[in-house]
Order: sequence, then structure tokens, then C-alpha cells
Amino acid sequence: MIPPVRYPPHILDEIRARLPVSAVVGRKVRLKRAGREWRGLSPFQAEKTPSFYANDGKGRYFDFSAGKDGDIFNFLMETEGLTFPEAVERLAAEAGVELPKASPETEAVVERRRDLHDVLDAAARFFEGELARPGGAKALAYLDGRGISAETRREFRLGFAPDGRTALFDHLTGQGIDRDLILRAGLAVEPEDGRALYDRFRGRVIIPIQDGKGRVVAFGGRALGSDQQPKYLNSPETELFHKGELVFNGHRARPAAHKAGTAIVVEGYLDAIAVHQAGVPHVVATLGTAFTAEQIGLLWRLAPEPVICFDGDKAGRAAAFRAVDRIVPALKTGFTFRFAFLPAGEDPDDLVRRGGADAFRAVLDEARSFWDVIWLRETESARLDTPNGQAMFDTRIREIVQAIPDPTLRRRYELTARLQVNDHLWHVTRGRVLLERLKTATALPSLPDLFSSEPTRLVGLERVFLGMCVHYPDLVEQHREKIASMHFRGRFADTPFNDFVADLLRVVDADSVRSYLDFYNLLSEGFFPALHFLHGRQDRALDRPWGHNLFARFPVLQRTVPERFVEECFSNFMELLWLRDLEDELKAGVADMPPDPDDSYGSWLVNLQSDILDNRERVLRKEGELAEEAGHYRSSTGGGSVAADPRGMLLPAAAPAEPDSGAEAA
Repeated sequence: MIPPVRYPPHILDEIRARLPVSAVVGRKVRLKRAGREWRGLSPFQAEKTPSFYANDGKGRYFDFSAGKDGDIFNFLMETEGLTFPEAVERLAAEAGVELPKASPETEAVVERRRDLHDVLDAAARFFEGELARPGGAKALAYLDGRGISAETRREFRLGFAPDGRTALFDHLTGQGIDRDLILRAGLAVEPEDGRALYDRFRGRVIIPIQDGKGRVVAFGGRALGSDQQPKYLNSPETELFHKGELVFNGHRARPAAHKAGTAIVVEGYLDAIAVHQAGVPHVVATLGTAFTAEQIGLLWRLAPEPVICFDGDKAGRAAAFRAVDRIVPALKTGFTFRFAFLPAGEDPDDLVRRGGADAFRAVLDEARSFWDVIWLRETESARLDTPNGQAMFDTRIREIVQAIPDPTLRRRYELTARLQVNDHLWHVTRGRVLLERLKTATALPSLPDLFSSEPTRLVGLERVFLGMCVHYPDLVEQHREKIASMHFRGRFADTPFNDFVADLLRVVDADSVRSYLDFYNLLSEGFFPALHFLHGRQDRALDRPWGHNLFARFPVLQRTVPERFVEECFSNFMELLWLRDLEDELKAGVADMPPDPDDSYGSWLVNLQSDILDNRERVLRKEGELAEEAGHYRSSTGGGSVAADPRGMLLPAAAPAEPDSGAEAA
């Protein structure tokens, strides 16, 4: 290994003095003078109001939106993923500052490596040439079959290793390259049992592996015959090549990743090449190893939240789950990973050939967060049908979170985990029991699976509840404040239900509303279509009574039912929709959690969840009771006539003129 480069402080100060921070930053940020400073939009995250400042007097930049600051070296490291020595070398060259010469020891290592780079580059040229010769026809046909263009082959320097036992070795020695250099470069194998030396790569498509500066440091070879094993063969570890410290295509992906704000990680070289060719240049590939700490750091220099793309089959999920264990000990504030899973049976190469870059990006858009994949893994393997299994699940989640070294990030994960574990265990214990009991009862007509948590299902419940608000205005008066504070998601045509409720409450507040007919007379005209949709005006020609749309959605109201039952249904539906608002408040609280939540914030979330769980159980129990009672009324042979107004309100002898209505939907 080359000893680490150490630059004297006065050299770094000289570079800083010759290159104003505004000049270096100004290449990526459009700056405007703001007093003694320069101001612009953050290069690290999207913003509309400038909060990025460059101060030449202090030689530093400050990004208040992203919480970053530093000097010109930090800026290149942050925006281009350079290492510190790389940033120093580039800026020194721009500033015309000569860097100190390396020690004799370092010079010797550099010279040895320069020789190896020359050998590997000569080998790459040989493989490239062989691909164009008649002997490379099979390899060329393979690449053509995978849709890899001639331009892409040239860019990635793809080649072919002929079948001859020492074809490459003979070529290199013929150019005067020493046998020891060829062996040190990993290009040939000398058996320990005394057998003759032979080329490592034979009869394979060759993919050069390049370092951060684009220099060839190793090769990957893809077998062409089905009987040829292994399918992929890499160079061995050498002075230049440590597979746990590199990612394939990193040098090409780096500028594109910084521009895109993300990096894509796939499993195979040819997958990366295909995705790059399809128009997604910020893609890299692992080198057939489990993630190492060095690779994780390298990926984070490309982007703070790379997306790891795995096959959607069982093996792909298993690979993602293994990656989690490697990443957890490296997690830190501002840096994480997401995981994208491909359709079953497809790899990235298949996907881009079938649907192009858009199909691949669609998969990336559905990428799961790091926490989601942890949760997926643990819930899939957990046995939660016993108290012991539940305790083991809780312990396992806690152990994973405790392995996060960053204390600030660990506190956030601890709070998120506590809330999610509590909710999940409620569903698999208390919730499951209550739902099973509900299934044995006769479910309320038109309202199955109230706790399915499907958004469209709860919008359907909104329609029933708001129809009841119209039909029973005295219940609205009783619960006016709570209804006013609720958030309704649905809409009819161009009318959001929230706006409809606001006008409904206006009428209730301004006038003495005795029956639903008063709403048909007093609501603003623009709400008549929604009023008819939710409740239903009388239609004598079709023999449909007032409220027929409500009755169609909630048929038990067509029977003669006690006033108490109606009130309890109304109250339970209201509580269920109110519970949804509480759950949304909890979700927002988790999503908007500050970087380092204090005890009061955590207590608020925990207490809010406790209220949700208590209310959820109460509402679900009541739902079971109401379902049983509704079943009794529906199955009863007596009193089975339709009650247009089950609360005993008198209908007028003649209906008022029917207001204009929009399109009708039951």
C-alpha cells in the first residue's frame, strides 16, 4: 500500500489563497453579490430561496438549508465525490502550486504500480483487438445478442480472451514485458505443482475494471460456453486491485451521480453496461462481493442515498437482506440507501431491453427505504403467533437499531421502531382477534372490512357518513365541533367533500334545520350535485324516495330501526373517520421528526399512538356489535317495510321542486 499523502498546512493555505472560494463554488452555483458575500441556491438540495453563501474573506462556504460548510477542498469532495488527495491535486494544478515530492519509499511504490498499470493497459488493448478478429466472432455475437452497441463496446473497452493456453502471456512477453509483472498483474497463473504457466482468462468476453481515474486495474471474464465454469471470473487481488474497495464504472458514474443526486447499484458488470447504454449513466456494479465498509463509503461519495437494485426473486431479496447487515454499522445522519426490486425473472439488462430507460426508472421510483427493507425482512421471518415469538421480534428490531453507531440517527430509528412495533403487534394480536369475531357476525351491509386501511374504502365510508349528516341534521348539531375539525378526502366531480361539509355547517349554524329538505333549499347552489350524490333527491318517476342514494349504500336504513341504532352507527362512523385523522397526524409526526427528537417529541408520538390503539379497539368492538344488530334487522320478517325516514320525521305531502343536479352515481 502507498503510504497516505500528507500535505503541509502552508501548501494547503497557499492553494486556498490563490483560489477564492467564490471562484471554485461558482462553477456549480450561480452566485450573486450580497454585501461582502456571494449568495446562491444550494447545490446539495432543491430550494427556491437562496440559503447558500460563499465568503472569500473567510475562504469558506455555508449552506444553511443542507447544514453544510467547508472550504474549497470540502466543496469538491462534497459535489464531485473526490477524495481529499484528489481534491488537493486538482486545485493545486489550477492554482499553479507545486506539491511536495513523495518520499523515496512512496516513489518506489508508485513506480511499481505504474509498471503494473502499463501491463494491464497492454492486456486490455490485446483483448480489444482479439474481439475484432475472426476468433472473437462468438464473443461478438454474444455481445450483439445482449444489445451492446459498437460504441458502448469501445467506451467500456470490451474484449475477448482467446482459447489458447498462453496467448496473452506470449503477446505480452513478445513486447518485452517481464514474466514477473504479468504474474503480479494477475494475468497468468503459475501452478504450485510445477505445471506450466497459463493465462487466467481464456475463451471469455473480457470486461476491464477501472479505478477512480479510469485506469485498468483488473478484468472480469464472462464465460461463453454453458459448460464453462465459473460463469464470471475476476482477476485476483493484486497491488492495484482490491475488489472490496472498488465499484465497477465508478469513474464514469461519479459526475452523473452528482448531477442526478443519486447513484444506482446493480449486481453485474453487463447489467451496469446495459443500463448505462440505455441512458442512465449514474450506475455502478458491485464486484461479486458482499458490501464492504469501503464500498459503502465510496457509494456515499457518489450520492447520499444510493439505490441498490436487486432481482425481484427470492435470491434478490436474500441479497438485499444480507446487504442490510453490512450497511447498518455504517449508517450516519444524512447517508442511507434505498432498495429497488425488479419484476420477478428479470435483471436490469432484461428490463432495459424490454422497456428502455423509462421502465428501469419506473422500478427505481418504487424503491423502498432502508427502514422498509429492515421491516420487511424481520416481519417475514418472525413468528408472531406466540408471546415468545412476539418478544423475540421486538428484541430483534431493538438489536438492529442499537447497532447504528450514529447516536442522533439511532434515536430516530428507536422512536420509529417503537411506534411501528407497537402498531404491528396490536394488529397481529388484539386486532386479529377482533376482526375474527367481526367475521362471525353479519357485517354491516355495504361496509365490509372497515379496518382494511384502504384509502378508497374509507372514502366510501365518508359517503355514507355525509349522507347521514344530510338525513339527520340534529346529529350534525350534536357533533358540530368534531365534524368541523375532521378532514374528508373524497370529492364528487369538482366538489371536495371538505367544502361540502363547510357549507352544510353554514346552513346548520345560520338556520333552524328540521329535516334534510332544508338542506335542499338552503345549501349553495353549487353543492346540489354533491348533495344529490351523497343523499339523493326524490324521483317519483323512478319511484325513488328522498335519500335513495344513502339507502343504497346503507340498506339497513330502509328498515324500521331504533333511533338509538341510527345514532350509534352515526357516532361509530364518525369515530372511525376521526381515528383516520389521528393516524395521519401520527404519520406526519414521524415523517416530520426533527433530526434529533427530544424526549417531549417522542412522548407526544408515543402517547398519540396509545390513544390510536385504544380508540381503534373500541371502535372495532362497537362495529362488531352494530354488525350483529344490523343482521338482526335485515333478517327480521316483521317490520320489513321501507322506512324512508327511520327516525320518524314526517315527509311533506308534496316535494319541492327538484334542484339541478350533476351526474348521478350510487
